[in-house]
Amino acid sequence: MNNLQELIDIVKILRSENGCQWDREQTHASLKPNMLEEAYEAVDAIDNDDMKHLKEELGDVLLQVVLHSQIADEEKAFNIDDVACEIKEKLIRRHPHVFGNVEVNSTEEILENWEAIKKQEKTHRTSVMDGISKSQSALMSAQKISKKAVKVGFEWDCEKTLYDCVYSEIDEFKEACEGTDREHIEEEMGDILFALVNLARWNKLDAEQSLLKANKKFIKRFKKMEELAVKPLEEYSFQEFDALWNQAKKELTLSI
Repeated sequence: MNNLQELIDIVKILRSENGCQWDREQTHASLKPNMLEEAYEAVDAIDNDDMKHLKEELGDVLLQVVLHSQIADEEKAFNIDDVACEIKEKLIRRHPHVFGNVEVNSTEEILENWEAIKKQEKTHRTSVMDGISKSQSALMSAQKISKKAVKVGFEWDCEKTLYDCVYSEIDEFKEACEGTDREHIEEEMGDILFALVNLARWNKLDAEQSLLKANKKFIKRFKKMEELAVKPLEEYSFQEFDALWNQAKKELTLSI
C-alpha cells in the first residue's frame, strides 16, 4: 500500500502553498467534469478489453477520489480514511451472507437483501423515486427510474403490451409533429425514448451500453463510407448515400 500512501502525499503537496496553482484552484464543483470523463474512459478500456489502458484509467479515477478527499480534508469535512471506512462498513453491512449468519440460495436473494438493507439505511427517503442522481445521463436516469418502479410491481403484464406502448408513443409523436407546439413534440419524443428504455430493461439490456455500442458502430461505418467515397460526401444524393452505406456495411462484415 506504499504507492497509495505516496499518491495521497503527492496530492497533498500539489494542493499546498508550494504546490501547483491549478491543483490549488480546484473545487468539488470544478472537478465534476473530470470525474465523469475519467469514469467513461475507464469504461472504454473495459469495452476494448485493454488491460494496460484500464490500469491507467483506473489510476485517473483514483486520482479524482484522492483529490476530492484532500479538498474535503482541508475543509474539515472528511478525509480519505473516512471515505475508505464508509465503504468498508457499507460492504460488510450489505453482505450479511458473507460477514454474518444470513443464508442465501441465489443471486436474486442477495440482491433482495441488498435492497432491503439499503432501505433501512435510507430512512430519509419517502418516495420510491428518491435517490436518483441528477448528474447522470438522461438515458441512465430513465433506466433507473424504470427499475425503481418495477420493484414495487409497476410493470407491463407482457412484452406485447410494452411493444404496443412503443408503437402508441410513436403514433402520438407523429400526431404532435402535425402541429406547431414544439414543447409538445419534444414531450412525445421523450415518451418514445422512455418506452424504449423500458423495452431494453424488459430484455435485460443496459440502454446506455446499447446506445454507446450503436454510436461506435455508426462511427465505424461512417468512416468506412469516407474511405470508399469517390467524391466529396456533400455531393452525394440520398440514393448514392444509401448505396455507399450498404457497401460500407458489407465490407466491414467481410473483414470481421
